[in-house]
Amino acid sequence: MITLAINAGLRAVKFALGAGVLAIVTACTPMAGGGGGGTVKVALLVPTGSGQAGDEVLGQSLEAAARLAIADLGEGTKVEMTVYATAGQPAQAAAMAKKAVDEGAQVILGPVFAQEANAAGVAVAGSGVNVLAFSNNPDIAGNNVFILGPTFTNTAERLAAYAVRTGKTNFMIASDRNIAGELGRDAIRRGALIAGATVVASADYEFSQNGIVSAAPQLAAQAKSSGANALFLTADTAGALPLLSQLLLDNGLRGSGVQFVGLTRWDIPQATLSLPGVQGGLFAMPDPGRYSQFVARYQAANGQPPHPIAALAYDGIAALGALAGSENSGPISRAGLTQPAGFVGVNGVFRLLGDGTNQRGLAVAQVEGGKIVVVEAAPSSFGDAGF
Repeated sequence: MITLAINAGLRAVKFALGAGVLAIVTACTPMAGGGGGGTVKVALLVPTGSGQAGDEVLGQSLEAAARLAIADLGEGTKVEMTVYATAGQPAQAAAMAKKAVDEGAQVILGPVFAQEANAAGVAVAGSGVNVLAFSNNPDIAGNNVFILGPTFTNTAERLAAYAVRTGKTNFMIASDRNIAGELGRDAIRRGALIAGATVVASADYEFSQNGIVSAAPQLAAQAKSSGANALFLTADTAGALPLLSQLLLDNGLRGSGVQFVGLTRWDIPQATLSLPGVQGGLFAMPDPGRYSQFVARYQAANGQPPHPIAALAYDGIAALGALAGSENSGPISRAGLTQPAGFVGVNGVFRLLGDGTNQRGLAVAQVEGGKIVVVEAAPSSFGDAGF
């Protein structure tokens, strides 16, 4: 049975911080002027208090990552952070956001889930305080809510541009017949348009084991008959990807010259890399060099890796620390948050956009022999190739 997990990986992994490991000092360097030498008051909203063990460890992970980022800030830059528990509930998130503003917060970092992030944003909209949520749902972005999570649009544009540069200009899209699949499909279409590619075919499939098994022969036949040389898949590792990728090969795409391209991370969990169906496939990921340093610090301290989204908390603090001293004692401004040059975090370079979404510098990776091979490095600034 296949189950959908849009929020897969959001609940797990407890870790602790320790000394004696490489500091990621450059990860909190601002990409533009200002920053440093000041204080910013941050409210961190985490999903603890729900009674679910996964929410507890997630909250601990986010807090620990944020505190690590605070410790890495340059001398003279100070972040005063207060943690508020939302229990993962919109109503409590709204109440905690209001409380945080009443207690002097200049910006809110978090919460995690889309509905509670939206509620928090609405609750403090009149105060001028911005919310930097850990969500990747663009539907909640805008007004005073920014999302830090990687978006389908950003990923699709990166992969589409790389595909075109390497001679793959005829795209087919195979998407799950659900909300995530529709969002991914639309993002790929936009990415193709921007990159100058042609979407020669597009098909979806029922999001179930039987639906995938039934659809695979037709999908493979359509990829060949349409003349597609790149097949973009919206499926993720927690859902259809393992079965779908194998069945596409079994139904005639093995050795066909059709490049598989994944809109989701194919390296989480790492066991996915050993699947026969993903060998040779492309996907996008954060700067592996910076992120591996971050992971190594946690593993050295706790014997296990950080939560998959914990790095977003580090990135949020890195950005806010870069703005400390360039803002007054009031709310952190939209102008500061959306500075075009962006910021550097443990996921690489990123910037917040005026519509509340974000743009991140991503590497393009290929799966070869069960391992990740970076075929195009993540850009180190917004003036580099890759944007």
